[in-house]
Amino acid sequence: MSANELHLIFAAVAIVLVVVAIAKFKMNPFLALLLGAVLLGFASGLGVGGTVDAFESGFGDTLSDTAPVIGLGSLLGAIITGTGGANRIADAFVGNRPAKWIPISIAVAALIIGLPNIFDVSFVMLVPLAYALARRTGSHLLFVGMPLAAGIYTAHGLLPPHPSPTAAVSAYHASFGLTLALGLIVAVPTILICGPLLTKVASRWFGPAPDLNAGPAAGAEQKSDRQPPLWLSLGVVLLPPVLLVIGALGVDNTADGSFAHTVFSFCDDPVVALVLSVVVALIGLGKASGMSIGAVQGVAGSGLKTVGPVLLIVGAGGGLAEMLSKTGVSDVIVDFAQGWHIPALVLAWVIAALLRICLGSATVATVTAAGIVAPLAMANPSISPELLVLATASGSVMLSHVNDSGFWLFKEYFQLSVKQTFRTWSLMLSLQSVIGLAGVLVLSIFV
Repeated sequence: MSANELHLIFAAVAIVLVVVAIAKFKMNPFLALLLGAVLLGFASGLGVGGTVDAFESGFGDTLSDTAPVIGLGSLLGAIITGTGGANRIADAFVGNRPAKWIPISIAVAALIIGLPNIFDVSFVMLVPLAYALARRTGSHLLFVGMPLAAGIYTAHGLLPPHPSPTAAVSAYHASFGLTLALGLIVAVPTILICGPLLTKVASRWFGPAPDLNAGPAAGAEQKSDRQPPLWLSLGVVLLPPVLLVIGALGVDNTADGSFAHTVFSFCDDPVVALVLSVVVALIGLGKASGMSIGAVQGVAGSGLKTVGPVLLIVGAGGGLAEMLSKTGVSDVIVDFAQGWHIPALVLAWVIAALLRICLGSATVATVTAAGIVAPLAMANPSISPELLVLATASGSVMLSHVNDSGFWLFKEYFQLSVKQTFRTWSLMLSLQSVIGLAGVLVLSIFV
């Protein structure tokens, strides 16, 4: 047995141990990834110094790209929520429209509100709206709840600055703005099919209507009695993606070194786009909602409370990916996978989907799969790194079940049985994953 084959076996054992530790023994994902990386380094003969250096290098390199984006996105989401901007957008999209239009309206509103917010924040924030709409229209709670969750999770699974796609952007060295633009193209059919269409099909499995008076009292709290105007609320949410898309298109169509190219490069930086949006939100939404600067800053700070665990998981995934590279496993995988004759986009989706099913974490699945597939992208420059990001991110949402916190969040907030949750939530995310892959493969014809 050659040294490369032995290293490949060590890598497979390390990844299996990570899966078992998280899925079977409920070990914290950060700790599991750290231990898996360290064991791989020791088994491959890197020694204490080489193992620690490799992990720290991967950890630091990953967070240097992702941490500012995730942190700023969380700040922006907290400000939009606390100042009433999110509620203003939701009211505008849903309003008093007929019940038949609620699924598509709430799905689109949830997608927009979900752009700067992590899933848990957006979901808990919008659940009270779902209860209110169900009471107002006399509808089954899931008639509103499923398209709401579809809109939020489409943003969470496909679009930066959410942790999974942001980590993949870093791993594949993809364009942030172009990934966002292509992701929005895939997102449109995804929310239409997984939202209103799937809701209609799955209604036969809804079961008895939940008690609308027994649901959660409140989600993310609005801190002001005044709501900012719709144009300002939407403008703050859409400012980052608009800047990034304009920047990405401009950079590709202007001469390097020209003034226009410099301006477009400035817009194409996700940190710059998010910083500008946070400043506009602090001043504009704060003033429009009647809140003092100090109060708005307090609201913004609360948005960082849930970021720490996410950053640790993303960083540890980067450390494991670096360990795979340092031990020579990446080169073996490239040689081995090239003999499969499986398109890299499909391979990225399959690996991420398998890891997601085993681990339950979309973020862990994305960063681990990206670490495995990234060498293939480097070996074949014709593969679009942006489409690889979307393929990996789409695979990472496949078949959410009992090892995923989102599964239990959906179940408890909508008062469902485990069986009902499988027939609604799990089905919805599996369909989203497949649609995401299909959309990526279609785009690959043109990109």
